[in-house]
Amino acid sequence: MLRNHSGYAEAAFTNGYEFTQGTGYRLPEYPFVAPPELASGEVKRHPIVIVGGGITGLTLACALAHYGVPAVLLDEDNTVGVKGASSRGICYAQKTLEIFKRLGVYERIAAKGVQWSVGRTFAGDDEVYSFDLRQQQTHSLSKQPPFINIQQFYVEGFLVEQIYQLAQARPGVELRWRHRITGFEQNAEFATLSIDTPAGAYSLQADHVIDCTGSHSPFRGWCKATATAKKGDDRWCIADVRFKDSPPVERHTWIEAPFNEGRAVWQHLMADGVWRIDYQMSHHADPEAMSREDVVRARLNAQFKRELKPEECEIVWVGPYTYRSECLDTLRHGRVFFAGDSAHVVSPFGARGGNSGVQDADNLAWKLAAVVQGRAAPQLLDSYSAERHEAAQHNVLVTNRTARFLRPTDGAERLFRSAVLGLAKQHAFARQLVNTGRMSTPNTYTHSSVCEKTGGLATQNVGLTWPNGTQGELIDLLNWAGGRLLLLVFGDLSPAAAARLQELAAHTDVRSVQVIPPDSKASAVEHVIDQEGHLQASCHVFGHAWALLRPDSYVAATGESIDVSLVHAIAMALGTDLSLHGETA
Repeated sequence: MLRNHSGYAEAAFTNGYEFTQGTGYRLPEYPFVAPPELASGEVKRHPIVIVGGGITGLTLACALAHYGVPAVLLDEDNTVGVKGASSRGICYAQKTLEIFKRLGVYERIAAKGVQWSVGRTFAGDDEVYSFDLRQQQTHSLSKQPPFINIQQFYVEGFLVEQIYQLAQARPGVELRWRHRITGFEQNAEFATLSIDTPAGAYSLQADHVIDCTGSHSPFRGWCKATATAKKGDDRWCIADVRFKDSPPVERHTWIEAPFNEGRAVWQHLMADGVWRIDYQMSHHADPEAMSREDVVRARLNAQFKRELKPEECEIVWVGPYTYRSECLDTLRHGRVFFAGDSAHVVSPFGARGGNSGVQDADNLAWKLAAVVQGRAAPQLLDSYSAERHEAAQHNVLVTNRTARFLRPTDGAERLFRSAVLGLAKQHAFARQLVNTGRMSTPNTYTHSSVCEKTGGLATQNVGLTWPNGTQGELIDLLNWAGGRLLLLVFGDLSPAAAARLQELAAHTDVRSVQVIPPDSKASAVEHVIDQEGHLQASCHVFGHAWALLRPDSYVAATGESIDVSLVHAIAMALGTDLSLHGETA
């Protein structure tokens, strides 16, 4: 039933950061605008309502605006980030950066943030492990770097700017600030939301509600959503620090830091010359005491082995942090879709939290757009829960393993870690077992109802050459497809195959492009040149083949012949049956 209360209170901090010190961050503020429903009294129906303006909700809103789908986003605050709180998420992975490139905000992120690919891990004073993500095949082909570090509120602010900019060209996503959800109910036809604002309360209806309100989501209770959870007792102190003389631009991790009582420490550079340093604390440490600025300064002095004067070291923000891991058992409940921290919470190791939320939004956005615009069956939306639940479960498993390595229990776990660290100092094989966080990579969908067995794999944003000789990227093709499926056909096209593609184009909404190697002749008007074979490698095919790509840059299916198998793959990818006149096998 609907729950409601009267009176509007300022948005409470719900991120779990209870104590903050330091000079702080200045966040933008957006104006409250009284919604038209307050004056008219009308209960309007909207196709999509997003609740929560964090990084997940704003990514989803920006993606829908990109696809030309109207939506309303409701946020209880009037800013990005969290007032008085820290920079929160800071590491954005390559797949996430590719999504931001597609949405038009990557250049702003790259200009503001710090690129890095090298990570070094120490046990005591000894370096036991290092990596360069640029040397790994999973990251080496993309036009985006493996990671960019930037404070989360900057990314959210860029998304807000892009949403407003897109709204100038056409009706799009409406951002409603200082709108707090106080009640919810749903039936077979629509959902109803009760909303409180500084100007009064009102209600609206929605065909689809996406909950991006975070780990304390009220929709979990309203929908009776169940979760598999594990609460950790590991405590951390986060310090955002600006140094006069900056350390190296690398990810440094100490597993047994001699300057932190043998506990772990992380060190990352972010935008504005601010360093994020995470100190692992005793599990019974007092959060308020361990976050005092004088205590943090003593910790920094121990780390850098000298007394840092205030002009050498500015404390921008300090706060405690504890984590838990949990995942809803299903990410869809009727008309409500859970995304980001509302759907799953993981420990921060390997940057799998915010990145996963962005990828949730990207997965759901194109499916909502296809269904709302009548290009796909409603059943397509069911695949969101299956795909992203598999991703969430994998991320929980990976991060829980890291947490156990960083804080092993006495007995077998501690014995294993001691053996690994001892061996890693002398033997290369053992360095792969050092687990300070398996860095975020795109998840594979093995249980998807809309991907063939040959699909479910992510592509990388590789380079390509246009027919006129200029350079482009795979993302250019995806944007050209405009939210539709993109069919890439590699190699020569026989007259019969070309005729089948023409028939396919006449009866489906799929965009087709022929991909040819250098010095080859194209037989299709729409074609590109795969100069170095990177496009074919990214699509996980070889020789004469085709790859069906989804708007989220995942491969839906691959094959060799332009025949009925392709028709079935298209139907499957759209969650519908597809009937072509004159279909030939």
